[in-house]
Amino acid sequence: MQNPILSLDQTHQKIKRIAFEIYERNLEETNVVLAGIVGEGYTMAGLLTNYLREISPLNITLMKIDLNKEQPHTSPVHFDIDKEALNGKVIIVVDDVLNTGRTLAYSLSPFLGVSVKRVQVAVMVNRAHHSFPISADYVGYALSTTLNEHIRVKLSEPEAGVYLS
Repeated sequence: MQNPILSLDQTHQKIKRIAFEIYERNLEETNVVLAGIVGEGYTMAGLLTNYLREISPLNITLMKIDLNKEQPHTSPVHFDIDKEALNGKVIIVVDDVLNTGRTLAYSLSPFLGVSVKRVQVAVMVNRAHHSFPISADYVGYALSTTLNEHIRVKLSEPEAGVYLS
């Protein structure tokens, strides 16, 4: 059984607030890269891109980080843009849920070989069961859960929202 935590409107309100925070913390920048992790992380990055374009003059590049979330240590991480385009830029890695930090930790590894200006992390839900030293700079909703509970973020209609099961 799924219990709704955030409705579609509440979810979009949280993402819009994150967009304002990103703009506020990067006022001095002209270029920002939103790097969404494949799945709902990439969908959220797309929504953030749209909101940021509405509220700021920032030049936003949307990119996809593709990795096997179930076994990130055994598969390579792929970007859909050339790594050289990231040099000197602020990168904001976006995912739907920060649980243990494993997916985010592995998704960050390719950025170590690039001379980026700064890397930040944005998530819709922070569950606080961190096993890796990963923290989010931007959080839509912080939620303490048991290890047996599951959070599902769905960003496309008709069932868009955040759910606990």
